[in-house]
Amino acid sequence: MTLAADLVLANRILVDQGVLDAFGHVSARLTAGTFLLARNRAPGLVVESDLIEYRFDGSTDDPRVGYLERFAHAEIYRARPEVGAIVHSHSPSVVPLSTLPAGLRPLLHMAGFLGAAPVPVFEMREEFGDSTDLLITSTSHGRALADTLGERAAALMRGHGAVVVGSDLPTAVFRAVYTELNAQAQVRAMMIGQPNYLTPGEARATSESIGGQIGRAWDAWGSVVSSRSRLGAEATSS
Repeated sequence: MTLAADLVLANRILVDQGVLDAFGHVSARLTAGTFLLARNRAPGLVVESDLIEYRFDGSTDDPRVGYLERFAHAEIYRARPEVGAIVHSHSPSVVPLSTLPAGLRPLLHMAGFLGAAPVPVFEMREEFGDSTDLLITSTSHGRALADTLGERAAALMRGHGAVVVGSDLPTAVFRAVYTELNAQAQVRAMMIGQPNYLTPGEARATSESIGGQIGRAWDAWGSVVSSRSRLGAEATSS
């Protein structure tokens, strides 16, 4: 498959897995200075012709309306040359943890990529005041978010959502899905008592071992959404 086809598939997988809904977006690095991101459209409806090529200042020669928060992607790609794909979501179980002192920490062995320390939280108020809409709509917003992310795999955005990065689309999608699943598990565990989180050594070891299995998840999730698309097309044509 081409990068464009994989990016469309990534959108469909993330919707199917409950990470994206009508909002949020996923992008892929195209060259050393550009990335692909869909036009302003619900992720589950994205097709290849919707993709727009952006530069790292958030600009494009495409006249179509793009996502307001393309600057989050642009500035992370600029700051992190090794990042090949980015997911920005309003992941439903992650958002509550973005507002709590406990934060998000890995307790699932599938989420060691989060790192043992709490996932950093981007606080828009600290630099831009207490009257913003919390959206990343400028280069300065995007740069501040990238600074909060640092070298981590994910950062929360207080009251808003999260950004999750990976070396490629399968990795970013896998991490976005398991960020949500870990948040679900953490919220449930916190309702019962004090969770027993992964140690730094466990986080490193599980991230390394599970990292070699990411293609398995991508293939499984992709097969499900591709089968549904085929069934839908057959039903429409019959």
